[in-house]
Amino acid sequence: MVRYKLLALDLDGTLLNDRQEISEENKKWIRKASEAGVTVIASTGRGFPTALPIVEQLELQTPMITVNGGEIWTKPNSIHRRIPMDTDKIMKLHMLAERHPVAWFWAYATDGIYNKEKWVDDTYSRTWLKFGYYDEDASVIAKLWEELLTWEGLELSNSSPFNIEVNPAGVSKAAAIEEVCRMIGCDISEAVAVGDSLNDLAAIRAAGLGVAMGNAQDAVKAEADVVTGTNNEHGVAQVIQNYILKA
Repeated sequence: MVRYKLLALDLDGTLLNDRQEISEENKKWIRKASEAGVTVIASTGRGFPTALPIVEQLELQTPMITVNGGEIWTKPNSIHRRIPMDTDKIMKLHMLAERHPVAWFWAYATDGIYNKEKWVDDTYSRTWLKFGYYDEDASVIAKLWEELLTWEGLELSNSSPFNIEVNPAGVSKAAAIEEVCRMIGCDISEAVAVGDSLNDLAAIRAAGLGVAMGNAQDAVKAEADVVTGTNNEHGVAQVIQNYILKA
C-alpha cells in the first residue's frame, strides 16, 4: 500500500550529488516508486532546457516544475502553465545588479538564460521568468535581500546560501505542486516534497510529508517533517525506502 501519490524532487543538492550526477541507487528507487504507481516529478529552480536532460535520464513522462514554479509542464515539452515576470521588474532587478558590486547575476527568459557577461539587447522583446544574484560574500547577499524586501510583487528565495532567486509574487514550488496534485487527482496531503534550499521551503511546509536533505540549509531542516541523508548519500532513495514504499 503506497501512502503517497506524488513525489516532488528538487534537483541540485537533492537528486543530484555534488558531481551533478544521479546515483544508481537513486535511479533504482525512483524506478521502484514509479512502478508502484507514485507520480515522480522534478521540482526545480532550473529552467526547462537544463532540467530536461536530468528528467530524460530517469525516463519520466510526468509533469515538471521549472523556474521555482514559474512554469508547470504536463510532461516534458508540453507546457501547462507559465507565469511570466513583469519586464519592468526585470529592468529594475538588472539595474540593481549593475548598481551593487555583485559577483554574478542571471535571468531566465523563455528563450534562454541571460547573465552578467551576456545580457539581451532588447529586454522588452523577451518573456521573462526569473532573476538571480550570486555572491559568496554574505554581506553583499544580505544587502541585496534587504533592498528587495522593500519592493512589491516579488517572491524571494534561494537555491544556495550564496544566491537570491526572484520570482513574481505567488510563484513557488508549493503552489506548483498543488496544481500538479489537481492535474493528477490527489491532494497535497498525499504529496512528498524533498529539497535543500529556501526555494523548497514553502513546498516542504505544504506537502503531506516535507523532507529536508542532510545537506539542507538549517532553516529548511528546522521546518521539515523529516531529514534524510545528504545528496551524496542517496538521500532521495532513503526517502522512498523509508517513507513511500515502506510496508
